[in-house]
Amino acid sequence: MVIAPNVLVIDDEQVIRDSCQQILSRDGYAVKVAEDGNVGLAMMEKQAFDLVVLDLKMPGLDGMEVLKTIRADDPSAIVLVITGYATVESAVEAMKSGAYDFIPKPFTPDNLRAIVKRALERRRLILNNIYLAEELKSTIGEAVLIGKGKAMEEIDALVKKVGPTDSTVLIYGESGTGKELVARALHRNSPRSPRPFVVVDCGSLVESLFESELFGHTKGSFTGATTTKYGRFEVANGGTIFFDEIGNISLSVQAKLLRAIQEREIVRVGSTQVLRVDVRIIAATNRDLASTVRTGSFREDLFYRLSVVPIELPPLRERKEDIPLLADYFLKMYNRERKKNILGITDEAMERLARYEWPGNVRELENAIERAVVLAEGDVIEPKDLLYYGLRVDQEDDGAPEQKTLADVEREHIERTLTAFEGHKGRTAEALNIDRKTLRQKMKKYGITA
Repeated sequence: MVIAPNVLVIDDEQVIRDSCQQILSRDGYAVKVAEDGNVGLAMMEKQAFDLVVLDLKMPGLDGMEVLKTIRADDPSAIVLVITGYATVESAVEAMKSGAYDFIPKPFTPDNLRAIVKRALERRRLILNNIYLAEELKSTIGEAVLIGKGKAMEEIDALVKKVGPTDSTVLIYGESGTGKELVARALHRNSPRSPRPFVVVDCGSLVESLFESELFGHTKGSFTGATTTKYGRFEVANGGTIFFDEIGNISLSVQAKLLRAIQEREIVRVGSTQVLRVDVRIIAATNRDLASTVRTGSFREDLFYRLSVVPIELPPLRERKEDIPLLADYFLKMYNRERKKNILGITDEAMERLARYEWPGNVRELENAIERAVVLAEGDVIEPKDLLYYGLRVDQEDDGAPEQKTLADVEREHIERTLTAFEGHKGRTAEALNIDRKTLRQKMKKYGITA
């Protein structure tokens, strides 16, 4: 479903309103008209428009006042000013007040089409730049699914089958199994691939700002809202929005998210404008959402909306035949990134990798290989290069096991996982399948510093 750009024409001359509506409607735009500034501003309070075509000289509320009001409410609004009084002074004043461009009356249909097309391209670029800035924060590269086992072959086939559709997908799996990679592969295999893939990390966003992040907010809508902000839904318009760890959102946000999915409409915080959005929804969780539905902490209607196509990713310990492929892939990747030339992994080191249980799954394996590439003194990775990942290469396999208390084992496991994630508490908590508060409590209990 492609939503046509919304255009509002504000002009006191009916012939101009009718002409603009006919010309732009033929080009596929959704056009509404207003006969004066007050009517136009009232319409903008109820609905958001991608572009406003505004007459500069009107009785009553002057076009320049309307322009300043629009820009004060939304500094990123795209406004095209038209007038029969095409003086240099009025053009300069309008541009200084935030108009995108200036077109004099009379104008030809081709003139109008060309400038409207440029103006909407400008809006698209603004949203795209926001998306690219978000992408720079991501450590996820190309969506590559690696594995030769039956489980990964089935997932790859499902991605290729479901990707081209607009079906909502819910991806299950432990932390670090590659849920975001699967989501990106679904997007890459869809007609939406040229448009944005926007990630919403439901585990890291502050609850009080979650609605603002999703739907945006208007200037002055709350303390600290010094500018109008585009939400993730607007930025993802035409593309895909990925909700990582969807099970972490509150019931109140769940209700608003359900409405956005059902109605394909959102409202910015502090606004009454309705914005139409066209996005594909992909969600992921490391929880059993069906059980959270039964306990009442997750809405049943939202669960069924999200899980149209469920995909379950197995943990790495259940697909150990893929470890050599993954290790080789990460070795080549970090050779390039770290400008090293490690030729390979010894059989003994690979055996240790295969024997380890990988509580952090593929993410932990990636970190292990990256660290080994950095630390390796020779031209191959040996068992000693994997010491920092709890692979216990310092013990002989046939030696007598050391007697330890459960607390000793838990402390060592937390320390190893912290080391694996270079002290990053959020990722460590994910790998241990506990929340950050619990991790902090256990670190304090065992005197662990990081």
